[in-house]
Amino acid sequence: MPGPKDLDPSSSPRALLGAELRHAREKTGLSQEDLGARLFVSGSFIGQLESGTRRMQPEYARMLDDVLGTEDFFRRNCAASAKSKYPEHFAEAAEAEGAATRIREYASMLIPGLLQTPAYARAVCRAYQPTTTDEVIDELVAARMERARLLDDPTEPMLWAVIDEAALRRTTGGYEVMAEALRHLADLMRRNRIIAQVLPFETGAHPAMQGCVKLMDFADAPPLVYLEGVGTGRMDDDPTTVAHYRVSYDLLMVSALSPGKSLSLIEDLAQNYAHGDHP
Repeated sequence: MPGPKDLDPSSSPRALLGAELRHAREKTGLSQEDLGARLFVSGSFIGQLESGTRRMQPEYARMLDDVLGTEDFFRRNCAASAKSKYPEHFAEAAEAEGAATRIREYASMLIPGLLQTPAYARAVCRAYQPTTTDEVIDELVAARMERARLLDDPTEPMLWAVIDEAALRRTTGGYEVMAEALRHLADLMRRNRIIAQVLPFETGAHPAMQGCVKLMDFADAPPLVYLEGVGTGRMDDDPTTVAHYRVSYDLLMVSALSPGKSLSLIEDLAQNYAHGDHP
């Protein structure tokens, strides 16, 4: 297994925990697999904690202190590491995105978060939380736009999205918002910053009908799959599970329109919305 990357302990509480975990493990002479066995997790999970790919949960912090003889260091610092601007069920996935070299995502009912415009994101957040304050919605939108800055890098992470046709035809936020959102999506495609395909209605049944799937690859850690439903999310690094969803995603790609045909459809829909016509 590749060794964990060097981390700057001052960069974040999570980076500090990862660096200290690696130091404490190596000091005791344990491999990632040895330590994982004592915590009843995989060695790759330990590597992801050390590399900062995954956040440390309180139950693991307690066990690490006991196994590594670090008194209460991990218990004391775990709370600071767990603080996040994202919803609890999505926080770990958002953090993993920042370390990923490749992201492949299927979105069933909305444009993926990394590809949203502020107005579209606001409409989505307001729909999720119809009675919350504008200040909370502002914070959620700002966090989503901060995530999207991953795409400011010209090449990494590589992002490949398969977007269900339903997400493009559902008028989220109104015609003007949809026109802007689809123009933004088309612009990212034309600049070759992302690859996107539309999964048309005519495809019929497919392997991801029950939710959204995000596959993430890393330079120094095993791949992850994130599965999301309404208000819930689950990260999984089990190789069999990841392999299963890789096959599912491959089936989605071959069933979707080509990137060129997808771009044409997205631009046509954007034009219809701009003219005030529901596509």
